[in-house]
Amino acid sequence: MAAAKIKKGDKVVVLSGKDKGKTGEVTKALPKDGKVIVSGVNVATRHRKPTQTNPQGGLERVEAPMHISKVAIADPKDGKPTRVRFEVKDGKKVRVAVKSGETING
Repeated sequence: MAAAKIKKGDKVVVLSGKDKGKTGEVTKALPKDGKVIVSGVNVATRHRKPTQTNPQGGLERVEAPMHISKVAIADPKDGKPTRVRFEVKDGKKVRVAVKSGETING
């Protein structure tokens, strides 16, 4: 299994779709499906009927998963999208932003 280039807690920029240009934090990574859930991005609205657990019902806004290819890690220096490469530093494999050469923590 290859190391994940995008992980939970990463700051990412949306590259395409209705939320293009928005930034957010990855709240959940779904590596088997190749998808991520980003806070405040790709928000889907569900119309819920009143139930015993939710007697009010109404509109429920949920962040839907989006494909991992639609997001890129935000460069730690300037926040712009960047690709990720892996390097070995001090005997540890770390993720490095291609644009700035900065190490991505996590």
